[in-house]
Amino acid sequence: MKNSKTPQGSASSSAALLDDFAAYLSVERGLAKNTVSSYIQDLKGFAAFISDKRRSMVSFTKADAVAYVAAMLDSGYSGASIARFISSVKVFSKFLVSTKGLKEDPAETLTIPKKWDRLPKALSVDDMRKLLSVSLDSSVFVRDSAMLMLLYSSGLRVSEVLGIKINDINFDAGFLRVIGKGSKERVVPINSRAIESITRYMSGLRPSLLKGRQSPYLFVTSRGKPMTRQRFWQALKKFGSAAGIELTPHTIRHSFATHLLEGGADLRSVQKMLGHSDISTTQIYTRVSGDRLKKQYVEHHPRAK
Repeated sequence: MKNSKTPQGSASSSAALLDDFAAYLSVERGLAKNTVSSYIQDLKGFAAFISDKRRSMVSFTKADAVAYVAAMLDSGYSGASIARFISSVKVFSKFLVSTKGLKEDPAETLTIPKKWDRLPKALSVDDMRKLLSVSLDSSVFVRDSAMLMLLYSSGLRVSEVLGIKINDINFDAGFLRVIGKGSKERVVPINSRAIESITRYMSGLRPSLLKGRQSPYLFVTSRGKPMTRQRFWQALKKFGSAAGIELTPHTIRHSFATHLLEGGADLRSVQKMLGHSDISTTQIYTRVSGDRLKKQYVEHHPRAK
């Protein structure tokens, strides 16, 4: 979707505009760093697309956004990625109206087609066990395994796992303090296997990674810095590859919620553990569980076919 004939100065002006937008999201709207980063990443491709058309990001039209969505489809982007871009560009267009004197909102009537509203993918319990039993020949396997175990144990977002500090964990009571979206705090349970995995990492690998340095963060790199989303995702893909399982960054969290509901947990409890402000967001997992139940019925009932 890119063209080498980019007009002089447009790239730098778009970059400056996105910097302003990032500052607006952080300061005015109080969004978390990772959320802001996602918005900017979604819009960088659109900025390049607009630049190729010799247009400015300040004066893009709905037709430009629709054309970009079409280009994303042609390039094989998933429905989820396209829906996320539409969400990002709608917020960006409101920013232009409120801060750059734009008279009309170019993305006001831009909508996400219902067919892109997909159910979250969740692993089966057997596949999850297979994933957790993977053993990798890696010097940081103990750390990465602990992160994976914690992700599934408590249903955390990747950003929440990476933001955990040692003082956030109550090892004796089996609870974890989490700072989620919108800086909202919640307390979630953590199981004994995850605690055992984290304790093993803290007593052995973590001190050798820090090399005498201090860090409040639980999961650190060899430079003593907190783990990044990119590094975590690379590690997770290695686990998936070894287990022969296709993963996305949200697969484990979806599996956590689905398995709880399939095991009889009530919706309100799952909502609190996931940190959803609206229970309708959690209800989508009841549809996942229903689909699985129907599949089991069709496969195993003698009169179902």
